[in-house]
Amino acid sequence: MTSLKPYLIRSIYEWILDNELTPHLLVDAEYEGAVLPGNFVEDGRIVLNINPPAIQGLTLGNEDIEFNARFSGKPMHILVPMPAVMAIYAKENGKGMIFDREEDSGDDEPPPEKKPSRPQLRVVK
Repeated sequence: MTSLKPYLIRSIYEWILDNELTPHLLVDAEYEGAVLPGNFVEDGRIVLNINPPAIQGLTLGNEDIEFNARFSGKPMHILVPMPAVMAIYAKENGKGMIFDREEDSGDDEPPPEKKPSRPQLRVVK
């Protein structure tokens, strides 16, 4: 099965825009393959404004998010691998979704079942 995460990001993005709010992405800037402006990274993370007036050529794909933006007046092509997205939310009220790291493992298999342990009874006096 394909990952649910890109579908959730696209739907929350549309919901934020429909409510005339500003969509922001919280991104793990240290994720391999991410192309981000290093000067704006704090504590290994970066917040990106993905509001249409602020960017150009947004692609919310299944594997990554891409767009062009200006940082300190300099144009830059941004590439965010989907596993690097930590959250999408509205700037004005913080509503959105935070993603767990486990969702990015790539395999949707349930964890192995643990063998039930035998009940243990103690006499309490």
